[in-house]
Amino acid sequence: MGGASGPALAAAVSNAGGLGILGAAACGPTQLRQWIRETRELTDKPFGVDTLLPASVRRASYDSDAGPTPSDLLPERLEFAQAFMRKEGLEPVTAKDLEERSVPGEPAIFTKEFFEAQMQVVIEERVPVYASGLGNPGPWMAELRANGTKVMAVIGAVRHAIQVKSSGLDVIVAQGHDGGGHNSPIGTMALIPQVVDAVGDTPVLGAGGIVDGRGVAAAMMLGAQGVWIGSAFLASEEANIFPFQKQAIIDATEEGTAISRSVTGKPARIIRSKWTDYWVKEGVEPLPMPYQGAVSGPVMAAATRAGRGDINPGFAGQGIGMIKAVRPAKDIFDDLVYGTEKALAQAKTWG
Repeated sequence: MGGASGPALAAAVSNAGGLGILGAAACGPTQLRQWIRETRELTDKPFGVDTLLPASVRRASYDSDAGPTPSDLLPERLEFAQAFMRKEGLEPVTAKDLEERSVPGEPAIFTKEFFEAQMQVVIEERVPVYASGLGNPGPWMAELRANGTKVMAVIGAVRHAIQVKSSGLDVIVAQGHDGGGHNSPIGTMALIPQVVDAVGDTPVLGAGGIVDGRGVAAAMMLGAQGVWIGSAFLASEEANIFPFQKQAIIDATEEGTAISRSVTGKPARIIRSKWTDYWVKEGVEPLPMPYQGAVSGPVMAAATRAGRGDINPGFAGQGIGMIKAVRPAKDIFDDLVYGTEKALAQAKTWG
């Protein structure tokens, strides 16, 4: 939900009775601070902030690698992206366009310095809940605990669940392969019970492809104490994405997504597009994070400016085939609660 779940959506979910989460993965420190304060103006309920803490980026070093480094390959990949833009008739964004969206003095997106600056804001603003969408929040646990912040981490494997549990966090989110964005190679139905068994008394939330009450009930039957839901709220009125992206969700089927590294450099489930297909067809390997963002960023910006949902439809999970309309977040939340109660009530008849 990076960028899609802004203050309006997070506050709407919290006001409806859930825990709204700011999808702040790409927010620089200035924007993140603004989002947190704006959310506090819209709700007096608890809410959370989700960012990424990928160890692969924070610890990455290519100096000793044989062969070309990502920096060496970057010019070639940029030309590859420009060829795609020419093919699709996209007007390139200018350096000035990109500068207008950045804040002078802030670190480049998805770098080690960027992640550390985000965490400094999370700590300074004393947010009620922090969720690590990738990576282990362990290095910041002492400061988060001092603020009374509840801490969650999204994981995709039992070994990662055990690792983050050792940090002493409050909740583990087991997100399976069905989910949108960065996810796991393991299916949701298989992942949840194995994580529940592995982490003992640490509460587990199920995630990945859950878009209605039946999915919530299924996760709970597998041992989860709740769920972490993203895609169902992408088609909300409050979601901070463009109308053409919401339409792409409504138009999609269960077969409409693909796992691709073409946007962030890490495997992520995204609505299939001409951009994701281009990399596969040409057999070109995307660069690792954060280098791939420098390749895809100008393309996504140009596609957004042109309203091209066939190029930048956004991230989403496999459950989007059940989403048929754009609705208020509260209506979506209420339907999730009703559907869960109905499904659990039906389960009682099986005994």
